[in-house]
Amino acid sequence: MDDSDSESSHLPKRRRISNSGQRNSRYSSPDELAASSDHEFRYTRRASSSAHKDLAGSRRQSYHDAASDESPDELDHTVHTFYRDKRARGRRNSDSMSSREQSVVTARSRPSPERKLSYMMYKQKLVLKGHRRGVAAVKFSPDGRCIASCSADATIRIWDTVTGKQIHILEGHLAGISTIAWSPDSKTLASGSDDKSIRLWDISTGKPYPVPLLGHHNYIYSLAFSPKGNMLVSGSYDEAVFVWDVRTARVMRSLPAHSDPVGGVDFIRDGTLIVSCAGDGLIRIWDTATGQCLRTLVHEDNAPVTSVRFSPNGKFVLAWTLDSCVRLWNYVEGRCVKTYQGHINEKYSIGGAFGIYGGGDQAFIASGSEDGDIALWDVPSKNILQRLEGHEGVVLGLDTLSGKDLLVSGGLDRTVRIWRAEEEEDYQAMKEEMD
Repeated sequence: MDDSDSESSHLPKRRRISNSGQRNSRYSSPDELAASSDHEFRYTRRASSSAHKDLAGSRRQSYHDAASDESPDELDHTVHTFYRDKRARGRRNSDSMSSREQSVVTARSRPSPERKLSYMMYKQKLVLKGHRRGVAAVKFSPDGRCIASCSADATIRIWDTVTGKQIHILEGHLAGISTIAWSPDSKTLASGSDDKSIRLWDISTGKPYPVPLLGHHNYIYSLAFSPKGNMLVSGSYDEAVFVWDVRTARVMRSLPAHSDPVGGVDFIRDGTLIVSCAGDGLIRIWDTATGQCLRTLVHEDNAPVTSVRFSPNGKFVLAWTLDSCVRLWNYVEGRCVKTYQGHINEKYSIGGAFGIYGGGDQAFIASGSEDGDIALWDVPSKNILQRLEGHEGVVLGLDTLSGKDLLVSGGLDRTVRIWRAEEEEDYQAMKEEMD
């Protein structure tokens, strides 16, 4: 591919998925991917979470009869559980008080009703330049100190979150890079490339680990570490999902996942479940220990699904589809509970993330868009809280840093942009000035 090609031609192949979800038959995966007995990994299965048990017990439910998103606002009373509530410890301590003492403490400590925020005020703080082609994905490190970005220019760049200074350029892949994932301890970064390899990088040195993860037969589209960091899940254009042992760099399990390229994968918060999605319009929930498919989710429109994420509390799955919709699924019941619209997504594989606002009591969803904007929705109401403008072209990658009110984005304009939420006082002052 020479430099005279257009910018879009330099992007990893995943970015050119068509509306119809059709693919060239020459990219079909070989049958041997469905059975990797040489790499089977046996270990003692841990007890699953209650949601895991509910999921296994309800496998025989129909997937189509409850796909409507015309659901009651059941998230109104559960939105705070998207993130752990530290105040729960205080409530548990009150159990030892007498009823009279509890009533007195409650009366004194009960806050006055607060108006829920119906807006957000993110502002662009830094524009980071260096990539020579489109930026496919951006990720905050779990400790919040660094940002990683990957590009069709076959490089990964590590940036300082606060200053925006470039720390490392990671080079070694032979083709464009579509996906990156941080280990939970922020010391290792995984990258998946069009060269069919997965590499692990030591962030302290900027050097790759000596042994790449080889096994996929086509482009790598999506990666995610397990919560303990000992496993890595990958999705590929070869239609397979692999679960890797990070220590040995070998495939633990191969999941015969889909009949189209796999666009997204993710681990649930306790590591017992994996979710995958593909251009066949299916979202599948897998038992990590056994490789068994526990649930298949499909919307009646059957639009290609390009990206998926578990909610932070593990109760929902968020899915991006090529009909300009982001859907929130209750995967235990097999039901789409919310549909978020207002962005454009008909051609490219676009990512997003969950976030919190309003003092941590309210949750939002952020997504890139093909018109260059970033859309932020309130989770329960589905209202658009804010549109961020700044990118010149499709916004492909996006991530949030909860607790720091930070958001990072990357797109076809080759830039990485850092956004910060303004305080309510700043917003009100600006609003009064505009009025």
